[in-house]
Amino acid sequence: MNVSSLNGSSASAGIQRDTLITAVTKNVVVTALCISINYINGTQVHAFRKHQIFKSNPRYILFIHLVINDMIQLLLSTVLHILSYAFHTINTSFCLVLLIIAILTTHNTPLNLAGMAVERYVAICIPLRHGQMCTVRRTCVLMGLIWLVSAFSILPDLFILLATEQLRFFRSRLFCSRDYVFRSAYSLRKRDASHIALLALVWLTLFYTYFKILLAAKEATISVNKAKNTILLHGFQLLLCMLNYVRPMFEQALLYLLPKQLLAIRFASYVIVQMLPRFVSPIVYGLRDQTFRRYVKMYLVCKHSTSNH
Repeated sequence: MNVSSLNGSSASAGIQRDTLITAVTKNVVVTALCISINYINGTQVHAFRKHQIFKSNPRYILFIHLVINDMIQLLLSTVLHILSYAFHTINTSFCLVLLIIAILTTHNTPLNLAGMAVERYVAICIPLRHGQMCTVRRTCVLMGLIWLVSAFSILPDLFILLATEQLRFFRSRLFCSRDYVFRSAYSLRKRDASHIALLALVWLTLFYTYFKILLAAKEATISVNKAKNTILLHGFQLLLCMLNYVRPMFEQALLYLLPKQLLAIRFASYVIVQMLPRFVSPIVYGLRDQTFRRYVKMYLVCKHSTSNH
């Protein structure tokens, strides 16, 4: 979840530079993937907005919150990628705004996955209390807490930046990367510590809910199996989020084998780390959930229903 890796395939990669055709091709590919993924996700948001059956279900509310969060994160990731090719450096203040939103949405993803896993745990293991514990109001409060926790993670970095940097720094131009903006040694240490704590909390939540559902299942019912598979998919999504941690080591290993393919390696790494996780979310509910799939398919093929459930 290191947002500094958003520009991994940029022109900052040492003395190697892409040719014009290669640069255009890469940006076309990135833009096409962004539009395609966000079109699918936007269709799901539209289906959610049009039908009351989803608005009253905490499960779908949390899912749509994750989808919107991923859409924002993917859009910013693509914008930063294109800017790194088009301008290389941009105004620091503008970069700071983009980075703060990108960091918030990046931190929101694992927290949202944990909340969705807990909702499935309550639905399967405490079904009689699900209606009381998982209300629409409490779900909205949980989403607010997710943003609040993410904000507390980045606010210390922002305060340190404002206290240590002079005004001309915010008027200057730089390559838009987290490590170039939040360059204090304390910010780097705090970032690593907060990421470890966040991921440990989310992994413990996923393991706890999964094994509780596993133990509570006296028979392999369809709902229990779907709940277990959903949490496993959440774990897969979280693993994809964690690729940012091992990305530098993975790139270094590939560079050792292919020393002349720096830009190609970084571009492939960017697509896998930043775009692939955004593609998994619509699969988890948009394709696996029968109710949601029916409505999403209807809008994807441009058919409109006059009924509003």
